Amino acid sequence: MADTDKMSAEDEEFRGFNHRDTEATEIGARRQIPDHYNTLCQRTIGAAIEVHRHLGPGFLESAYEEALAIELQARGIEFERQVPMPVIYKGHTVAEHRIDLIVEGMLVVELKTVDSLHSVHLAQVLAYLKAGAFQVGLLINFNVPILKQGIRRLLWDL
Repeated sequence: MADTDKMSAEDEEFRGFNHRDTEATEIGARRQIPDHYNTLCQRTIGAAIEVHRHLGPGFLESAYEEALAIELQARGIEFERQVPMPVIYKGHTVAEHRIDLIVEGMLVVELKTVDSLHSVHLAQVLAYLKAGAFQVGLLINFNVPILKQGIRRLLWDL
């Protein structure tokens, strides 16, 4: 059977997968996010699932970032990689972080390859959302058997 004909457990999960199945962390009042964000999250998650289906868990974050960039480009999704994010304190730049990906100028994507996601990972994405005036972020941990288990959608009210 060809590789494309095989149906993995992850493929089975993806068939009924909707980005709304990911755990969302919301700040502020509960609200619906605009449809264009939902569509963008769905397209980005679909690309990440495709990467995970081919690579599986176990590689360094940089390998998944490179593969995801290839997949996003193949799908015609605009993105920037390693976008500088200055940390401002009372008008002074005190540090500079790098956002893994910004998709179509509005979706922050932070990639991880850790045993499990912790509150510090969520805080990192929320800090990026707040500092960059973004509303939606995806935290994606590729070090899981089925990628759906490693995705968190985070929302920030501006």
